[in-house]
Amino acid sequence: MSTKVLIASLIFALSATAALAQNTNSSTTARPRATNTNTNKSVPPPTPVMAPQKATDTQPPTTTTPKPRPAVTKPKVTATEVPGSAGVIDAFNALLDGIRHANVKAVSGTYLNSPRLLLFNNNGTVTRGWEQMRKNRESSYPDVKDVKLDVKDLQITMLGRDGAVVTCMWSQAQTYKDSPETASGRMTMVFKRVGPDWKAVHLHTSPDKPDPVRVMPSEQTPSPAPSPRPVLN
Repeated sequence: MSTKVLIASLIFALSATAALAQNTNSSTTARPRATNTNTNKSVPPPTPVMAPQKATDTQPPTTTTPKPRPAVTKPKVTATEVPGSAGVIDAFNALLDGIRHANVKAVSGTYLNSPRLLLFNNNGTVTRGWEQMRKNRESSYPDVKDVKLDVKDLQITMLGRDGAVVTCMWSQAQTYKDSPETASGRMTMVFKRVGPDWKAVHLHTSPDKPDPVRVMPSEQTPSPAPSPRPVLN
């Protein structure tokens, strides 16, 4: 074999080997190339998808409920704690109610049970002591009925914490032993606090239209001079 033939055989053998190697390393599956049509534009980031809000995820705003203030219990005001005229008015009204009903017990209970009790009566007499006052009423009240007693111009003056003066004008109509009678006058009563109660310790009543015979001339109001009669021409 000539030298040229040997070289040609070697070149052919090498070419076949290279072709075989290339066919062995090549993949039969073609990988697609990634293409980007927006090569020259900026792509915004994808918008995140929010999950739908559940009803349980919503919480109402927290509100602070104000705490109720505790009720303050005020002590009851009684006549023994606070000086005032309320207890005196109650005692005076109890006296009036007892007179209207000719109730001996109610009237007697308004006065202080003491031998020093002093009453200046409307007829000019004097009653001394609680026992005498009660006996006078026990003797007259059974014959009294249909009592109508009216009081006006009532005034109360407190004398410190334990004393009071009550003044008024009164008018009374009643039937005594089946005969009607009326009277009117002015009255002054002195009350004293005794424990929790108010008791009358003095009464002074007088007619508002006294009999002129009982009034001194110096205290009488002169009668107005009569108007001169016109002269007829």
